[in-house]
Amino acid sequence: MGKTLEFNKGTICVQGGYKPKSGEPRILPIYQSTTYKYDDPDEVADLFDLKSEGHMYSRISNPTIQAFEEKVRELEGGIGAVAVSAGQAATALAILNICKNGEHIIAASTLYGGTFSLLSTTLKKFGIDVTFVHPDSKEEEILNCFKESTKAIFGETIGNPGLNILDFEKFSKIAKKKSVPFIVDNTIATPYLCNPLCYGANIVIHSTTKYIDGHATSIGGIIVDGGNFNWENGKYPEFTNPDPSYHGIQYVKTFKNAAYIVKARVQLLRDLGACSSPFNAFLFNLGLETLHLRMDRHSYNALKLAEFLEGHEKVNWVSYPLLKSHKSYNLANKYLPKGASGILTFGIKGGVEAGKQFIRNLKLAALVVHLGDARTSVLHPASTTHRQLNSEEQLASGVTKDLIRVSVGIEDIKDIINDFKQALEKLD
Repeated sequence: MGKTLEFNKGTICVQGGYKPKSGEPRILPIYQSTTYKYDDPDEVADLFDLKSEGHMYSRISNPTIQAFEEKVRELEGGIGAVAVSAGQAATALAILNICKNGEHIIAASTLYGGTFSLLSTTLKKFGIDVTFVHPDSKEEEILNCFKESTKAIFGETIGNPGLNILDFEKFSKIAKKKSVPFIVDNTIATPYLCNPLCYGANIVIHSTTKYIDGHATSIGGIIVDGGNFNWENGKYPEFTNPDPSYHGIQYVKTFKNAAYIVKARVQLLRDLGACSSPFNAFLFNLGLETLHLRMDRHSYNALKLAEFLEGHEKVNWVSYPLLKSHKSYNLANKYLPKGASGILTFGIKGGVEAGKQFIRNLKLAALVVHLGDARTSVLHPASTTHRQLNSEEQLASGVTKDLIRVSVGIEDIKDIINDFKQALEKLD
């Protein structure tokens, strides 16, 4: 038998996940159905007992969603994936799958505002506590934040909007020392630019709303399991003890290294219902077909715009990981050799009011609460996405009052630069 071909990411983006048989649709169909027909009651009983594979109800699985999950799994190099209704749902379920009342997690402080609020406020109502650490903290400082009840450490590949690059080597080393899983939000980097599982992460999540969709059409999220964590280390009894809701099934015993992702699907997705829709999964799959092309262009355009802004007399500062002036420049070259994605931030001389006027002057770039779109957009995080954080929390997240976040699109870079140029020239 011949050796199976191993495809590069660009090919997986286009053809991964869905493998039509002879005579079947070449393009992934939308299976817009809540339920599935079977001939024998015993078949359905086996599905409910997790003894056989198949679809029992679209809250738990669906053929269109499954194909999308499989493509992301391939791109990230994991062993399984679960698509959910939003990036926030992916973060919540990824943590709730291993944490319960009275337990604790450690998270990098440079997080997307919604994630910060989820961890600091909402999960506390579930009895799950969090300690935020600055990602540049020394290893010993972070280790000192661990408790007996600590069950995970969490960070973002590229902080939003601080744009710091996570030191995977340091964080994975800490996670291994404490025998806890290392969870990484890889939304801004995407699986094309970075694979955290290759750098010691155990679980990867995405807001698929962003670059994976790429066209601002759909809300979604996904959890990818690396299958590379020992759930039998004594700290995670829910993976080794019988689950009474499935007649005493033991996840590690039955599903081996896929225990985490199976439990996330058949327990949390079943009970909390934060499922993706087949139509959104279809659109996400279409987005993935051009991910490799778009991320090359996003990264190129962002670097060129950052270089332009860095040389402009009305700009105070510019932050983009592949600028030599950026504090994460060395980490960006280490972990993001293909490019540092399409997000940059900068501050205008004149502060907040000058920044607002700049945004009003733009013609091509739009003011929207979003990132990762094919179209260039801008936002003032301190008054929007990070508005619910106090001043100290904003600074810890990398948000200053004058910060303008730019999601650089895939338009012609000359037009993007000219738009920013004219908007800056109109400032008093």
